[in-house]
Order: sequence, then C-alpha cells, then structure tokens
Amino acid sequence: MPSVYIETYGCQMNVADTELVLGHLAVHGYRRTAGPETADVILLNTCAIREHAEERVLGRLGELARYKRRRPDVRLGVTGCMAQHLRQRLRERAPYVDVLVGPDGYRRLPELLAAGGADPHVGLRLDPEETYADLPVAREGGVRAWVTVMRGCDRFCTFCIVPYVRGRERSLPGPVLVEQVRALAAAGVREVVFLGQTVNAYHDGAWDFAELVRRSAAVPGLRRIRFTSPHPAEMSERLIDAMAECPAVAPQLHLPVQSGSDRVLARMQRDYRAAEYEALVARLRARVPGIALSTDVIVGFPGEDEADFAATEALMRRVQYDSAFLFKYSPRAGTRAFGWGDPVPDEEKSRRLRHLVDLQEGISAEINRGLVGARVEVLVEGPARRPEGWMAGKSREMKTTVFPGPATPGDVVHVRVESATSHTLSGTVAAVG
Repeated sequence: MPSVYIETYGCQMNVADTELVLGHLAVHGYRRTAGPETADVILLNTCAIREHAEERVLGRLGELARYKRRRPDVRLGVTGCMAQHLRQRLRERAPYVDVLVGPDGYRRLPELLAAGGADPHVGLRLDPEETYADLPVAREGGVRAWVTVMRGCDRFCTFCIVPYVRGRERSLPGPVLVEQVRALAAAGVREVVFLGQTVNAYHDGAWDFAELVRRSAAVPGLRRIRFTSPHPAEMSERLIDAMAECPAVAPQLHLPVQSGSDRVLARMQRDYRAAEYEALVARLRARVPGIALSTDVIVGFPGEDEADFAATEALMRRVQYDSAFLFKYSPRAGTRAFGWGDPVPDEEKSRRLRHLVDLQEGISAEINRGLVGARVEVLVEGPARRPEGWMAGKSREMKTTVFPGPATPGDVVHVRVESATSHTLSGTVAAVG
C-alpha cells in the first residue's frame, strides 16, 4: 500500500479536512504514515488566512523537497486554501510541487496523485454543490470529534479571503449529520464540535442550525455539543433557545466581534453595530446563565484611528470576555480591503495589540479567580503538561482544568477549583460522573 504523510496548517476546519482526505485516500489504498521520511505522498494542507502562514508553508515545502530529490517518485502536494489562493505563486516558488488541490477538489485527489507527467496536476475548481457528505472520514481517536456541517461562506467581510478560496455556503443534510453524531457517540466520543465558516448560517433546506443542534443534543451517550464559529448577525432566537433548553449544549460560545467601532464594523462589512452585538450578548447571558464568551478582534484595520481603537477597548471592558484571540490586521490579496492599503503603521498596530492583550489577560484572570471554591464539570482529555501525574481536561465553559490523577480520558469528573490563572483552573476531584 502506498503511504501518505499530511501536515495541517490553520484552523480547525483544515484539521477536519485532513481527516476527510485521509479517509478518502484510505478507500483508494493509501495508509497514513507518521513522518515524511518514507512516505510515497507528502501533502501540506494549508490555510490562506494570514500572511505568515504562507511564508511558513513555502519554507516547509523547500525542506520537504529533499525527499523528492532523494526519491524522485515521491509525490509532493499542496491542498486547501493556499493552493486555491496562491496557485501561480506556488508554481513559481515551488515548481517541484506535483499536485495543487483546493478545498473543493479532494474527491479528485487519488486521480491526481496517480497521474504522471512533469506539470503539476490541479484540482482548483470551486464547486457550489460539493459537500463530501458521502465520503468517509478518518478521525483521530479522542474524547472530542469535529464535524463539518457546512462549507464555504456568503458573508464577504472585507478583510477575509475565505469566500474566495472556499466558495459559497452549502450545508450537509441534517439526517446525515445526526447519523454521524450517533456513530461517534456509539464509538465513545463524549463531545462533538460542529464546524462551519459561518456555522449558524447552516440550513439544508429543511433544518436550520437550531434544529440540527436540538436533534443532535438528543443523541444517547453524547455528553456535550459545541459549535464554531457563529456570526453575530446569524444568532437567531431559535438557536439561543436551543442552547438554553438542551442540557448537552455547552454554555460556551465563540462570538467574533472584530471591532468595537461602528465605523470600522461598517468598513469590515460585518452587518451589525456594536450596540446590537452587546444586546445579543445580554440576551445570551440572560438565557444561558454562566455562559463563557470568547471573541476575535482585529487591530489596525485600514482607517482605524485612536477613537475607533478606544471604542474596541471600551467594548472589551464592558463585555468581559473569558478569552479572546487578538490579531494585527494582515492584508490579503483578493479581498476588498486589500485595495485600501495598510495605512496603520506596524509599530502602532503592535502597540494596540499589546494593550488589548494585557487588558484581556487581566479580565480572564479575574473571571477565573472568581471560580475559586466552585465545582466545575471536567471532561478528561489526558495527562497535563505539568505537574507530573496530573490530568487535564476542559470544563463545560471550555476552560482548561488540571487536577491530580489518576483519571482516564473520557471520564467526567467534578473538580473543586483551588487556584486559577488567566488560562488555567487547578483543583482536586470532588466527585466522578
């Protein structure tokens, strides 16, 4: 059997796509190998969201080319968003690449890998009908599984390349997804995470996302459901009701805000104002008491001035997120914002970013310290990085929690929190189950 080695870059959607590719290739006679040294096929599954990822992948391709020089029959390929977005640049800077396959071309991958000739073989056509609903998925073992419920995006935020490299929205059939969840639960998976670029825009023609969540939450044996990433403008009251009424739905939500300035939000084409976003947060907290919220924020978007930045800082102080992913704006060729240039100096972007990081670290630490003395339900994932002999897992609120072992991955334990940092809760087991 030919062997395949895959490295994955970028978001959780790419991790899920790697599992899809491995499942599809397995049906066609490929076995996975843990390293590139002896692999017959070497693939990099890539992301195009941020510029540094491109340079990292191009550098890695240069390193992997040595295996092809030693063994000319090795097939070297790039899959995913970068293959779609940078096809010409990849051909120029990595001419030794044999295969370029975009997010809608995985079905053709066995055929393209088998094709001979010197020119790279490409599968880069965006297909508005492709969902891969019929393809097998080779999931990694573990207590958590990622399930892609929709592909593509119709939002076209001005900073984002995703609709151009992943195509328009299309949803997998709800009954197919529920059967996936049922099979995962039967196999011992305790938590399922639904994935989509705008996951709460899911609609298969009969079921909306709230219906999918409700049906999946009723699957016997499933302990938790999460989803990422929703768009604030798509958070329906039906979905909020499902979160409030289904015990399996974890009280945690990643809700990207991107900016606290209405002027910047309008330029980003986010389709909400800051006050509307905060009203949504208030509804979520009223219906799902104790919900943990995280977010994404971009600093230094073209035209962002001190007043805009101050509005973002003020929103973060008011909302009090449990955690946040904070980024400097990075221009992406092909997006609307790319034509506006990058007028905010990098030094200023770095200053603003450091300020928000320090602010969020303080907020996170204060929220977590407020849990000292409380009991949290923890799904055990495995050994903690430290101290030796301790175990780690996630609370229902998605907080990393460590405690002295022993425990087994998949166990659910109740931990009494004894100390906390901005990133981790520590305690001792108070109850099991």
